[in-house]
Amino acid sequence: METSLGDDKAQRIVVIDLAGKTDIADFLVIASGTSRRQIGAITEHLRDRLKASGLTGISVEGAAHCDWVLIDAGDVVVHIFRPEMRAYYSLEKMWGAPLPGSGTDAGTPAGMTA
Repeated sequence: METSLGDDKAQRIVVIDLAGKTDIADFLVIASGTSRRQIGAITEHLRDRLKASGLTGISVEGAAHCDWVLIDAGDVVVHIFRPEMRAYYSLEKMWGAPLPGSGTDAGTPAGMTA
């Protein structure tokens, strides 16, 4: 998943291990796109790749406006933001994860590569 985001030039990709923090998912992935058009393309490509890998029941919210898109892939939830929306909601801070570029790793789920 992280590779897919990187291939589509998503920026500031953060993976947060949610084990022991919540039952909603095992991992939370947060990334930024530079424009609504790019966020739409990232969303479409990631959804297609997830479906091609055999995942079913993938839910996408926010794709109509592409300010903040949420992709619920079961054990992994992906948030793709425009930079100003990401700064406003600051999900990394809410989940206690290091901010991108801080020099620490929030964790990478098995099967995901940077």
